[in-house]
Amino acid sequence: FNRMWKVAMSEEVAKALQSVVERVNQAAARRPKTLPAVPPRLVAVSKTKPPEMVVEAYKQGQRNFGENYVNELVDKASDPLILESCPEIKWHFIGHLQKNNVNKLLGVQNLFLVETIDSAKLADRVNSSWQRIRGASTQRLKVMVQINTSGEQSKHGLPPEDTVNTVKHIVTQCPALHFSGLMTIGRYGYNLTLGPNPDFQMLLSRRQEVCDSLKLPMEDVELSMGMSTDFEHAIEVGSTNVRVGSIIFGNREYPNSALNTPNPSPGPSPGPSPVPSPEKTSKMVSEDAAKKMQHLTVSER
Repeated sequence: FNRMWKVAMSEEVAKALQSVVERVNQAAARRPKTLPAVPPRLVAVSKTKPPEMVVEAYKQGQRNFGENYVNELVDKASDPLILESCPEIKWHFIGHLQKNNVNKLLGVQNLFLVETIDSAKLADRVNSSWQRIRGASTQRLKVMVQINTSGEQSKHGLPPEDTVNTVKHIVTQCPALHFSGLMTIGRYGYNLTLGPNPDFQMLLSRRQEVCDSLKLPMEDVELSMGMSTDFEHAIEVGSTNVRVGSIIFGNREYPNSALNTPNPSPGPSPGPSPVPSPEKTSKMVSEDAAKKMQHLTVSER
């Protein structure tokens, strides 16, 4: 990274982050008073971005960062630059977690929250792994239960009707875990002129159900919902944790992290070219849309 790129990059990240933080606060101020007054947490999604960018955002006061792939998180969390510059970083794992990667993930220094527990079996695996890894410490690992609110095959997460039982299982059978809340991705590109996003509404009603049946106070059950294109609406309806990437760090994917992401672009190979997964395509589209929206909002001021 040459010096000029670094200066430009740090100004970009600083400005973009500041603008997102402002928008988060404004959205929180618009929340109805009936919702728990939990200040929303902004998780900066740094997947495919170099450690330098994480450090820049950290310098601006950002502490929570999200990663989607275990290997990439392991690499970043142990990067000397990040270890030295970001002692209080809080890592969120927000991607699909396979059982064979649990031990690797739980070894991450400063792992703060695993947002994607999507079965009682996975919860058991994470619970026993954390009991081993934490040793004599009694610190519980914060976890969220991921719900597939949109019912799309391409999305991971529990079927909504299993929510209460899975949360109950964590609360009663997984002593090393601290149940923190519910998370969803939701369908991409929902049109808000049709009314509130139904995926977010479903997460809200599942929370109500969890709180009623397990006698948990509403403010103790967080809602992780909302990304670059819809985080303001998510906060207005009650999200306590939004996951925003492209509008903070820009859209470029950096070559030095290509090795960490699954399916790096294949070389000339025989056979058909791979089709990106629906999540990936909609992600590109959504980042594009977010960018356009950003230009619009900037030029109107």
